[in-house]
Amino acid sequence: MTQPLTGFRVADFSHVMAGPFASHLLRLMGAEVIKIESKSGDQFRNYGSNRDFDGMSPAFIAANIGKKSIALDLKDPDEKAIARSIVEKSDVLLENFRPGVIGRLGFGYEEIREINPSIIFCSVSGYGQDSPQRDWPAIDNIVQATSGMMMLSGAEGDPPVRVGFPMVDTLTGQTAAMAILGALLRREKSGEGAFIDVSMLDASMAFMTSALTPFLVTGDTLKRLGNTGYSELPTAGLFETSDQRHISLGVVQENQFAALARFMGTEEWLDDERFCTPDARRANFDAMHGQLADIFRTRTAEEWERELSEVGIPCGMIRRVDEAAALSGPGALLDIDIPGLPVEGKVAVPNAGFRMTPDGPGTDVPPPRKDENREEILAWLAREDARADA
Repeated sequence: MTQPLTGFRVADFSHVMAGPFASHLLRLMGAEVIKIESKSGDQFRNYGSNRDFDGMSPAFIAANIGKKSIALDLKDPDEKAIARSIVEKSDVLLENFRPGVIGRLGFGYEEIREINPSIIFCSVSGYGQDSPQRDWPAIDNIVQATSGMMMLSGAEGDPPVRVGFPMVDTLTGQTAAMAILGALLRREKSGEGAFIDVSMLDASMAFMTSALTPFLVTGDTLKRLGNTGYSELPTAGLFETSDQRHISLGVVQENQFAALARFMGTEEWLDDERFCTPDARRANFDAMHGQLADIFRTRTAEEWERELSEVGIPCGMIRRVDEAAALSGPGALLDIDIPGLPVEGKVAVPNAGFRMTPDGPGTDVPPPRKDENREEILAWLAREDARADA
């Protein structure tokens, strides 16, 4: 199998989640990723409270399958030379230290470009390399706060609400991976390397474009709508069902509303002056929402989801993560055998989020133990140096 990035090599100095998730996506598409860790290892190796997963916490597994690991002290001249040799033979350098740190370690862009002029150098940070906030510490929940993301969740009057998983980390990783792919494609045409500056804040702003652009264009700040969609229609929201679960309804187009009225047996809505247009439904939000709420309490969430979906009405039952995993399509999850874990059999890990034929994303190689590939990498470097001398 020749995946899209087969033959490309990434020298990955990143740690925790945002940077490693970027190289994780590149690895799933076939790149060789050499994880250059500190002697103490990536902080995410033992993230969380479950110490049975020694060095292989679920958070670490999520972003490091298929990589190779070498632990180096970058302040030691001999080990620093090993890292420089890896970078010299790589296509991409990825790092997510605070701005300036990688340069003080001797691996700044200008210095690396001298030994590898075509390098794609990607720096991931909280607020960017040149921003006034460049030195501020940043992790996922902090940038959820500073980006305005937390004030978009919840209803008016509610306290700010954090998205329930490290979304900023993963969307920043996706942004970095996309930027690296673009730079590699450009290099294939021009032969030139590139410096990429990815900030968690900028990535969040791009991700929030549907909320940010209306403000930039009109000056109006979006309302906090809770579980109601941005259409502000009573037919786009959350409803309790007969089994005390919830169904999310997404009826925002007129043909969808007509289909909903026919399905519910309430075709009189189509002629009712309170409901017959989107503006009328917004003006009479409580009346329409109340009638829908009464109807939805007559069946289970699973019944509503199946029956409404069959007639083309957008809806979805609110699921727990374990229930949602059962919906995954072919290739969405990878089964990985990870030796030493206190679980039986293989572990399922999410794939890249898309399928491609032929030779799409994926791997069956487990994450590396810290420094697991030292001898392999040193032997490879020796062969490369011998070949260069010859």
